[in-house]
Amino acid sequence: MISGVLGSTILTLCVIGVIAAVVLYFVAQKFKVHEDPRIDAVEGMLPGANCGGCGYPGCRGLADALVKNDDISSLYCTAGGADTMQKIAEYLGKAVAEQEPMVAVVRCSGSCDKRPHTNVYNGAPSCAVEAALYGGETGCAYGCLGNGDCVAACQFGAIVVNPETGLPEVDETKCTACGACVKACPRNIIELRKKGVKGRRIYVGCVNRDKGAVSRKVCAVSCIGCGKCVRTCPFEAITLENNLAYIDAEKCRLCRKCVAECPTGGIREINFPPRKTAADNPTTQA
Repeated sequence: MISGVLGSTILTLCVIGVIAAVVLYFVAQKFKVHEDPRIDAVEGMLPGANCGGCGYPGCRGLADALVKNDDISSLYCTAGGADTMQKIAEYLGKAVAEQEPMVAVVRCSGSCDKRPHTNVYNGAPSCAVEAALYGGETGCAYGCLGNGDCVAACQFGAIVVNPETGLPEVDETKCTACGACVKACPRNIIELRKKGVKGRRIYVGCVNRDKGAVSRKVCAVSCIGCGKCVRTCPFEAITLENNLAYIDAEKCRLCRKCVAECPTGGIREINFPPRKTAADNPTTQA
């Protein structure tokens, strides 16, 4: 009797399970979302870094946007660059906007010999933590803290902290301009700028907004807000605000006049040939 009841119960449960499975199958088919197969294809063309430089949390999100939007001029994969975007545009039959290559630059020139330490930080080795606690180991409350949060954030190994200078250095051959290092820096000293013709760039390597006498006291190469660079620039590419000069990469024509005019040497010139000196052009003697 008991075995008969048990068998009947098992049979009933099996029937209910089968019916539920059939119902779930038809419900799933009815509400099934058909995804465009091109999304998988586009995702395969992307580098797969999932760095977030495009503004989406991952390559899948960008691929979905590229397929679903008719106008993709505002969408760009920084890790893949122009070649990747052109390949995707050709596959989708859409037009992609040309964008100049960008690179991360460190707007702090206060190396250990230029910005002496006044104390020692013994807390967690994190720029974010140190910045939240106090002004840092030097008298400059704006400069690089040197704990390497930007290094940890970079998925491409494009940044290292130089042990001699205490400052991060960007390898432009590896940098994809994803912006992860920019977001990781609590002092906002890392900026994405145009890579420039032949990789040449000019920018102010300082973010100190204190008045000249104060900033110069804590760092030998800080911007002192004297305005000489502003006055000497023939292209109006430099502005001065809150005691700090800033060079607009869109207006700058790389003439380097501002570099020679800066009294502290706080303006950086990258990938330029050495300047000619009087020794390179000796006068012809009679």
